[in-house]
Amino acid sequence: MKADKARKALQPRKTEPPVSPGKLLSMGSTLLNLACSGSPLGAFSPGHYYFFVGDSASGKTWLCLNTFAEAVLHPFYKNHRLIYDNVEDGALMNFSQYFGERLAARLEPPALDKGEPRHSTIIEEFYDNVDDAIKDGRPFIYMLDSMDALSSEDEQSKYQEQKNARRKGKEAAGSYGDGKAKKNSGNLRRLLSDLRKTGSILVIISQTRDNIGFGAQFNPKTRAGGRALKFYATLELWTEIKQKLHANIRGQKRHVGILAQVRVKKNRQTGKEPVVQVPIYHSY
Repeated sequence: MKADKARKALQPRKTEPPVSPGKLLSMGSTLLNLACSGSPLGAFSPGHYYFFVGDSASGKTWLCLNTFAEAVLHPFYKNHRLIYDNVEDGALMNFSQYFGERLAARLEPPALDKGEPRHSTIIEEFYDNVDDAIKDGRPFIYMLDSMDALSSEDEQSKYQEQKNARRKGKEAAGSYGDGKAKKNSGNLRRLLSDLRKTGSILVIISQTRDNIGFGAQFNPKTRAGGRALKFYATLELWTEIKQKLHANIRGQKRHVGILAQVRVKKNRQTGKEPVVQVPIYHSY
């Protein structure tokens, strides 16, 4: 009798997924979805902000654009605006070829200027654009690519001050910083409730930097923008190139893609922080 009770107690319990499976948005990789949400169906849930950090050319933009393509196929997101704030102007691939004509038709910039796309240039403008999207009333998926490419009013003002000093032959004062950490702290906190109310998703991409300060031997990589970027994120993902992928084509060794390693550093959806590897090929 006691043995039966013990066996019953040790059996895995059936639990509900942490987020609604019908609203989960996939990143295009079953393994990555499982790492993020515990479900193979998707990684992101509406009403939240997600933070994506990575090395150069490690697949962070590609995976996020893949998420846009998945949104086009998902019935829950059929009325969501798909806003790509391409600050870096680094995604120059053919969107129709890689992600489909339906995504290319729905993808939009944060604003238009005389019919031409206008992307954010300073951090204040980025938060203005997100606020405009919220006030529009329609749900949206907004992707900023990237936080590092944004300047700020403080930084631009300081540059002009230093430029004028140099032109007059005077010694230019040192930098006071760009003030982005403070801007992120105040604005992200304000946005969270609006994302929940509208069922919208905000994704911020950031670049890694070499950590040259104290403790660099334990944490060789860091990133800019302040602590709020992580504190308010539902997920924080870090990508790096695990290895380059090659194939033998007509007797020649060709570089055909990368194996991206994605590390979950924060996870409010499941509490788990796994590391997964996702292949990304140039031709797909």
